[in-house]
Amino acid sequence: MKKLILITGSNGQLGNECRVLSETYPKYNFLFVSKQDLSIDNITAVEDLFSNNNIDYCINCAAFTAVDLAETEIETAYNINATAVGNLAKCCQKYNARLIHISTDYVFNGEKKIGYLETDTTGPINVYGASKLEGEKIALTENPSSIIIRTSWVYSSFGKNFVKTMMRIMQEKTEINVVSDQIGKPTYAHDLAKVIFDIIEKQEKVIPGIYHYANEGIISWYEFAQEIKNIANYSCKINPISSASYIVPAKRPHYSILNTDKIVLNFGIKIPDWKESLLKCMSLLK
Repeated sequence: MKKLILITGSNGQLGNECRVLSETYPKYNFLFVSKQDLSIDNITAVEDLFSNNNIDYCINCAAFTAVDLAETEIETAYNINATAVGNLAKCCQKYNARLIHISTDYVFNGEKKIGYLETDTTGPINVYGASKLEGEKIALTENPSSIIIRTSWVYSSFGKNFVKTMMRIMQEKTEINVVSDQIGKPTYAHDLAKVIFDIIEKQEKVIPGIYHYANEGIISWYEFAQEIKNIANYSCKINPISSASYIVPAKRPHYSILNTDKIVLNFGIKIPDWKESLLKCMSLLK
């Protein structure tokens, strides 16, 4: 019998990339559910889904990712990013399924000057990061066999993201400002989806716990925007500005580099360079 992979948050960036990639994995059956199909913060609904389907893996792509909105929509952020994760973890434990949950670099405060290890002390500086950290803790408490993958600066040809926003406004405006003092690693959601499927394929190597994944390369948002401009050959002028000049409700970590050595060593994967992946994504968008 084919193993069944449940993918929550199927209409998001990562969920859509998993759907595209699933077509190349005929050995598995897939069950894609969006928030319209399943309220993951409703334990009864989640329990019903698991009891009626023989689920082997649950990839939780569902999340409340509106970082600024989370500052005021605190209850909603915690319901989706923490309580709902606990519901999935409980059901995975009860029905013998493996939970693969996606988390974020925002669980860190951004004050470290070298890449964050999975074992480093967390300290989120906004509600989004705090709610995602709570989700990690609940997942591992309710189901110690869970795999948590922290990632950063996610973009895709699907959904709303920095790349698509930059491509739009660079065509609309002659000059824009982009923050240059927040440093991180972009992640192409298609690459992340591929790694998740690789992990499922290599179950004999799986050690439960937390892993970090992002594309290779350390850049600022300003440098990210510059590369988008170069690839698309836009004429828009980009001005580097400080975070202090760009007022938003939620604080962002200044330096949130994820060290990815652990996931590379455990699963023998090769992580693509960020420029290579950006070019692939923008080729699809154009």
